[in-house]
Amino acid sequence: MATRIKMILSLAICAVLALVHLPFTTAGGGEGAAPFDYKKALHSSLLYFEAQRSGRLPHNQRVKWRGHSGLADGLQQGVDLVGGYYDAGDNVKFGLPMAFTVTMLSWSAMEFADDIAAAGEWRHVLEAIKWGTDYFVKAHTEPYVLWAEVGDGDTDHYCWQRPEDMTTSRQAYKVNRDNPGSDLVGETAAALAAASMVFRRSNPHYAQVLLHHAEQLFEFGDKYRGKYDSSIGEAYSYYASVSGYGDEMLWAALWLHRATGKASYLDYAVDMADEFGGTTWAITEFSWDVKYAGLQILATKVLLEGKHPEHKATLEKYKAKAEHYLCACLNKNGDAGNVNRTAGGMLFVRQWNNMQYVTNAAFLLTVYSRYLTSAGQEPPVLQCPDGPVHADKLRSLARAQTDYVLGANPAGVSYLVGFIGCMQGYDNWFLRRGANPNVVVGAIVGGPDHLDRFRDRRDNYMQTEACTYNTAPMVGIFAHLHGETAITKKS
Repeated sequence: MATRIKMILSLAICAVLALVHLPFTTAGGGEGAAPFDYKKALHSSLLYFEAQRSGRLPHNQRVKWRGHSGLADGLQQGVDLVGGYYDAGDNVKFGLPMAFTVTMLSWSAMEFADDIAAAGEWRHVLEAIKWGTDYFVKAHTEPYVLWAEVGDGDTDHYCWQRPEDMTTSRQAYKVNRDNPGSDLVGETAAALAAASMVFRRSNPHYAQVLLHHAEQLFEFGDKYRGKYDSSIGEAYSYYASVSGYGDEMLWAALWLHRATGKASYLDYAVDMADEFGGTTWAITEFSWDVKYAGLQILATKVLLEGKHPEHKATLEKYKAKAEHYLCACLNKNGDAGNVNRTAGGMLFVRQWNNMQYVTNAAFLLTVYSRYLTSAGQEPPVLQCPDGPVHADKLRSLARAQTDYVLGANPAGVSYLVGFIGCMQGYDNWFLRRGANPNVVVGAIVGGPDHLDRFRDRRDNYMQTEACTYNTAPMVGIFAHLHGETAITKKS
């Protein structure tokens, strides 16, 4: 599950956002109105990643109210861990959600490169990915060592302060042979493998460096198996790996197969499919923790391309599980179970930060519709228990979820946002009803409850905290929808 397991309510979180309702529509939204301004949404989402940067900021930093922070990270341990991203509203660098964020940014860049470039944002997407991958390369200090976290949630959440001013512990934690973390290691390998494909043309040397680290990390994760939150107790309280490490290792294998073309990685995904749950788990969510739906779609892509007939039987099983997820989102799963929807039409998985499931679903629905269409099958349909569904319906649902995020919802607000000493942050700002001094443009907050209700207060962190992994999948979707809108206007 994708909730943080432990949270002291009286301390709350350290950087919950009070929403600022920015206009992301060109004509007010609603039936018959002009489309939302997806180009502006894309631009804003990329600004958000600049606001989440840790480390020494570059001269071309566009979010000017953000300053250098975490410049001594790793110093106590004798390693350079400066850089990377803060995951959400706090000042901890959690490796697992950070790696997933970079994987999804890279997948967005691969699938929607032309749309991103047409919107004038390609350089900013590359910068967002590289800010994460540079950090992962630093954190992988030895073949069987990966630094997993900087800072700890308990001391960090005691304070409510800007990262530039933080006075809390910057203790760093690692996984190694004796204290393994195959889930974290696997996700980081996936992120680096996916990113290597993005940089292959523009920076081939850097792409090769990323791929080298990815392959080493995959070997590490497979050879020394274990859950990272069993090795690092500080991570368990905030980003517990509830799904285990099997999904991340399959996810990494499929990304490495896509990046290298080496049959050994696909063989691994086939040989371990049953043991690691790839062909047995039927899942109705996709998140920083639970990767099954994503990896099942990656495996299905191999099948739809007509490659590797020797693995067709296992790939068909992967496809069946991928379709279970997609049909559940479409409410076409019959008695097998569907994803709940609010009266306003939002996919609803759980109370805490539900928007991450919405944005990830929009991404997977769009990508799979493209894979179906590219496969040349006529008509391109998804086979669901309640009947076949045309690829267009997948794109329509993805667009409806995106528009819900941007303002087509019962509250009529955009959940895409357009933040002091330690306790002074609480005293001066946390309970204050006034506006924030700075706006984290491009952040996507946790979102409304199962009744489409949203309470816009800083202490309502379940709904108002924004996270990098909420926004990452939308980079590609905003670019794609902007491209579609531009084509429609010309026709």
